[in-house]
Amino acid sequence: MTDDPDAPEQTIEAPPRRRLRLLLIVAAVVLVTDIITKVLAVKLLTPGQPVSIIGDTVTWTLVRNSGAAFSMATSYTWVLTLVATGVVFGIIWMGRRLVSPWWAVGLGMILGGALGNLVDRFFRSPGPLQGHVVDFLSIGWWPVFNVADPCVVGGAILLVVLSVFGYDFDTVGRRRPDEDA
Repeated sequence: MTDDPDAPEQTIEAPPRRRLRLLLIVAAVVLVTDIITKVLAVKLLTPGQPVSIIGDTVTWTLVRNSGAAFSMATSYTWVLTLVATGVVFGIIWMGRRLVSPWWAVGLGMILGGALGNLVDRFFRSPGPLQGHVVDFLSIGWWPVFNVADPCVVGGAILLVVLSVFGYDFDTVGRRRPDEDA
């Protein structure tokens, strides 16, 4: 501020708020929900005996998955564990610069889902880095999945949409066309 009444008023823009807390809250909600539902599935469901919810279209079906999505890479459980661990650390590192609340939600969904499946990889049989992920939701012809899986996919879709429409993780609002160069 100056004492000159004719000088243009200067506004000091506050630095953008960091969104790491929002990212961690979303991740925690996804993780806790995933763990609770898996514990209940293991306790209440019998492997190989689907429980009908809506006819044969939607069922609870307990499956142990040693691979990735759609049971791919079943012989590489330890590699999947290491990749997921890298993703978790990458998201946390990126979260320090995170400004966009929508990016925080998307990354939080991915982080929570990755952690949910990592808990299984580390603590379920047959042992650390090789544990099988508990899947229990079956819809039609789609492979059996758990709560973490659609969170990871939904979070990834959200990040792609944000990127396509010009929303960056470290800025507020949309990118201007003159900033693309």
